[in-house]
Amino acid sequence: MVKEASKELIDKVYESVEIAKASGKIRKGTNEVTKAIEKGLAKLVVVAKDVNPPEVVMHIPIICEEKKIPCVQVPSKEELGAAAGVEVPTGSVAIVNEGDAKALIKEIAENLK
Repeated sequence: MVKEASKELIDKVYESVEIAKASGKIRKGTNEVTKAIEKGLAKLVVVAKDVNPPEVVMHIPIICEEKKIPCVQVPSKEELGAAAGVEVPTGSVAIVNEGDAKALIKEIAENLK
């Protein structure tokens, strides 16, 4: 299941999404994220805890576990959307190409184990 992240880790997750957006590639939205996971493209998946109804993103941590992809839960879809560079709240984001966030993502993945 999705591990509750510490405040420090959550900040790193938002930062990694911002860096990957600028220097790599991210997928936003549940459908895009699900496809990226199923194709094995996602390096890190971030799911917002305040998605309503929760069923919308409930499958994501399960398929992440199957594919051995690190999955982090963050408290706010507003902040996740902002980190992803969109003006609307975003329920989930997948980092597909880490860009300059590679070391940060590795550190996040280690923290999740």
